[in-house]
Amino acid sequence: MRTPVIITAVLLAAATTVAATGDALYRLPIGDPARKDRDVPVVLDTMIDTATARTITPDDLAASLAATRLLLLGESHTSVESHRVQLQVLRALQRSGRRVLVGLEMYPYTAQPALDGWNAGDLSEAAFVEQSRWYANWGYNWNYYRDIFVFARESRIALHAVNAPREVVAAVRKKGFANLTPEEAAHIPTDIEGETPDHRAFFKASIEDGDSAHPGMSDEAMNGMLAAQTTWDATMGWNAVKALKAANDPKAIMVVLVGSGHVAYGVGIERQARRWLDGAVTTIGPVPVADDKGTPITQARASYANIVYGVAGERDSAYPSLGVSSMPAEGGRTIIDVQKDTPGEAAGLAVGDVIVTIDGQAVTSSELFSRVMAGKLWGDVVHLGITRAGAAKTIDIPLRRVAKRPT
Repeated sequence: MRTPVIITAVLLAAATTVAATGDALYRLPIGDPARKDRDVPVVLDTMIDTATARTITPDDLAASLAATRLLLLGESHTSVESHRVQLQVLRALQRSGRRVLVGLEMYPYTAQPALDGWNAGDLSEAAFVEQSRWYANWGYNWNYYRDIFVFARESRIALHAVNAPREVVAAVRKKGFANLTPEEAAHIPTDIEGETPDHRAFFKASIEDGDSAHPGMSDEAMNGMLAAQTTWDATMGWNAVKALKAANDPKAIMVVLVGSGHVAYGVGIERQARRWLDGAVTTIGPVPVADDKGTPITQARASYANIVYGVAGERDSAYPSLGVSSMPAEGGRTIIDVQKDTPGEAAGLAVGDVIVTIDGQAVTSSELFSRVMAGKLWGDVVHLGITRAGAAKTIDIPLRRVAKRPT
């Protein structure tokens, strides 16, 4: 079950997390010309160097990354397996004695003061989640990432916010780079590289394969979303490289934890960052050995990442979601998408419904909604107050995992 966060109308989610339906997205003939015409095996709990097809053990990993200055470490945001891989990689680098910095997709660079408080040990876990506005900036359950954050602080690994402010990305999507105000343009690099055919091919495949909220997208809408995506890619690359240079340590490595859509095939952050970095860039892409319907995934395109890591397929997310996406509306949030095989669909939620309350609290923001949902476990019940066609209605939704439909 894919687990979308409640989103604003301008927030792009489609290409951030590679969809888990079959192996199509993992076998596109794009990317590095030396690798795009061949496949490598996807083996559970195994890292494969896609240039040589050599197996890399965790003990070998740090040595394999000795020349790397920027490591892009992909994830599926609601995948426990992805975050296990990220923690394992960070542990391997920390054991090697190398100075490690971590860049975080989930925070705009303007949120750095809260991260500084966490890095310094000045904030408790609860205070950090609140002051950094985790559920406003990200929305996914904190527990997916908690072990990584705790390990980083205990190991004195500095965390850096690298993303662009959401409102700036929204402005790019709406009116393009050329029409940004000087204040908006000040938040992003001045020399963002435009899309390429490979980037468009991957983005289009991601939309078609895994995003029911954008069926039959027009060329204009696609162009706007691609512009937003390149803004994210470039800004994260720019801020990550900037923090790495500020460390003033030629042996330091910046590890960016980011959705696989920004890492895959080198068309995202890597393409943008290479212009600013004098050093090697390496990508690691976790690939599930089965999709969310149980269909085996046995191979990936060698150009998908420099290192492919086979992880267990996860049919359902560890923490529950209603399976709906929404946008702000007067008095609440309007549902704009209801995913199949989710508690929301099973309860009869529909596009156009306005969520007014959750567990008796007025839904004043996506942050509040996500905070309430973060306190839920599978098997709990969430109580929604909605309006449908102007009529008020109360729906009690059991958070049950739904059996997959045959395709």
